[in-house]
This record gives sequence, structure tokens and C-alpha cells, in this order.
Amino acid sequence: MVTIHDVAKLASVSPATVSRVLSGKAVNATLTEQVRVAAEQLGYRPNRRAQSLRSRRSKLVGLIIPDIENPFFTAIARGVEDALEPEGYSVVLCNSDSDVAKETRYIEVAVSEAMAGVVIAPASAGTDLAPLLDRNSAVVVIDRDPLTVETDVVVLADRESSSALVRELMSRGYERIACITGPADVETSVRRSEGWRDAHRDQGRPVPEDLLVFSDYRFSGGREAMHRLYAASHPSDAVFVANNLMAVGVIESMREHAEERALAIFGALPRGAERPSECLIADAPGRELGRVAARRLLGRIGDASTPVRRDVLPVSLLG
Repeated sequence: MVTIHDVAKLASVSPATVSRVLSGKAVNATLTEQVRVAAEQLGYRPNRRAQSLRSRRSKLVGLIIPDIENPFFTAIARGVEDALEPEGYSVVLCNSDSDVAKETRYIEVAVSEAMAGVVIAPASAGTDLAPLLDRNSAVVVIDRDPLTVETDVVVLADRESSSALVRELMSRGYERIACITGPADVETSVRRSEGWRDAHRDQGRPVPEDLLVFSDYRFSGGREAMHRLYAASHPSDAVFVANNLMAVGVIESMREHAEERALAIFGALPRGAERPSECLIADAPGRELGRVAARRLLGRIGDASTPVRRDVLPVSLLG
């Protein structure tokens, strides 16, 4: 089946431009002609049923996140609701467990229910947003950048903030700083590990790649990664941990080994979690990220022709 992405590729324009042209909105005459010629060549026919469903102005919004047990995503959900509830929208919370197949089913539900829009933290780089975008659904991606499609995006300053945390450890005299981050195919994991590398390069230090551990973004992932660092032939004296739940696992591993390391953690520790004596924390503003994403979604629902935006929110060092 020919989609608007096929038309966009042939016409050398964005899918959003194709959508605006085919829905009769004002677009530059040259681009309009490119789109119409491409659509005719490919035999593209708009999905009138989907357009009709969209015009019913559903008041449901899907929020698809990878881990509801992570306080960061819980805060995002609260922020989304803060912004949408006063506007009469109800939020349908979907927990993907970072499972692309499960995430795909939730996307299909959003399409079949003709939801007004979707806010999504993609499970992986393989997340397919085409079922939503092909039906002109309003979509805002959070926490991770979709590199293959054009949507509104709200992310944190992952790389810059990670670098700042590691540089702060360096300023306190630590020499061998390890990095425990999430899966190697998840963008936030990569961005935060790049921030760790940046800090070493900025200070003229060699990057200790032997101290970089990719793991699971959960308690067990942090615990297992820290066990590996304890077994290293040249151990670290400090650790940058790229996620708050992993940090709880790291702290548990330190307790088991009866040997602390200085920590720098991206994201506030869950309530009640033990905090080591030497511990820096960067506060990831989940609730504000959720509010910003929901406001972007409302704007997209109101006017699909507005240019897409990429918001990058700062991360504060708590100390």
C-alpha cells in the first residue's frame, strides 16, 4: 500500500507537507505541484475513513512509555495529565516494557480508537510510527529522537548534563570514572555515554573504554554492571550511572561488596533509596517534560500544519 511517506520521498518533501497539500491547506505552489505529481505517479489515495475518524475530535490521548515503575516516567505521566485534563482530554496510559511488539499493539489500539494523538517514549530505534503518521495522527516523541520521521520531539539535555556530572567528579579528584548506561541500541544510553566521553576529552584525559558498561535500564541491570566493574583488573574510583533505577542496583552491589565508590547519577533516586556518602545527582525534570510534550500535542491537534519543534529541557545538578 502506498503511504504518504512514499509520496513525500518521491516529491522530496516532508510527510507533514504531503498531509497539508492533500488536505487542502495553503502550501507553497511549487511544493503543492511536486506532491500532486508524486501522488498521481504512485497512485496514492488518501484514507478517507481515517480522515473521517480524525474529524470526530476524539478526546482520548495515548501515552506510551517503557517503564511505569520508573519514577521519571511516572512524573512524565503526571505532567501530561496536568496539561491535558483542563482541556477535556483523558489520558490512556500504556506501558510497553521496552518491548517493540507490545508497543506496536498499543500503537494499533491508538489508531483503531481514533485517539486525538499520542505521546510516546519509543521502546527502541526500531519503533514504527508510520501507522500513526500515515493517518495524520498528532504525535509527540519524548525522551528519544526519532531519526527517520518528522515529528515534534521533547528531550532532555542528556549529553551535556552527563558531561557536566562527570566533570564535577573530576573536579573532586577522581581519576578512574566508569560509566554504567542502558542498552546500546537505546538513544538516551548512547547520548549519556557520549557525555561521559566528552568530559574526558574536554579535560585532556584518555577515555577508559574498559570502564564503559551497557546494561539494562533497571535495578538488575545496574547491579550486574557494578559487579562487572568490581571484577575489572583496573577498577574505578567513581561511577557515572545513566539512570536512577540502575543506580539503586549499583548501590545494592556496593553494599554486597562492602566497598563504596563515588557516584554521579542521571535522575533523582526513588523515594526511600539509600544514598551513598559521595553522590552527585542530576534532576531529570520528568513532570515538566510531560507538560511541554502535552502542550505540543495540543498545538498539533489544533493545527497540523505548524512546523515541527524539538524542545531540549535543561537538567539541574542537585549536588
